[in-house]
Amino acid sequence: MKHGCKSFVLLLVIVLFASACASKKENSHAHEHTDTDLLETTSSSELQPAFLSGQPDEVRTVYRIAAAAKDILEWIPCYCGCGESAGHRSHYNCFIQQTNDDGSVIWTDHGTRCGVCLQIAVQSAQMKQKGASNKEIRTFIDETYKTGFGKPTDTPMPPV
Repeated sequence: MKHGCKSFVLLLVIVLFASACASKKENSHAHEHTDTDLLETTSSSELQPAFLSGQPDEVRTVYRIAAAAKDILEWIPCYCGCGESAGHRSHYNCFIQQTNDDGSVIWTDHGTRCGVCLQIAVQSAQMKQKGASNKEIRTFIDETYKTGFGKPTDTPMPPV
């Protein structure tokens, strides 16, 4: 990634931290969960869903980051409570419900409503970019969000 892109990701992290909520205690209910997320299928992860068209550039950027970071986010739990309310299994599911064998992607709008989801995706991708292993990223996320946030998804630990 070029230096300008690294700076943008860092700026995005700062913006997301500042905008998510004022305190950790408030973050435990950062957004209202629904029983079902809005889903949209595209032919690939390169083509973003239409529901992102009205979203800020920062949110669309995080969705691009999440789509490219499946190998990381599938090992990272989400701490917004979406495991219980939306049936998510990992942080990847806050943006993409599944990638099909033909390469098509079923996107979810869940991440558009959740500052915690946006934060964790950017933090995870940034750490990976700096050379952290999936296990190191997982440990950091677990430690950072273990108190004052929602119940984490039941996500398996990454292999060593």
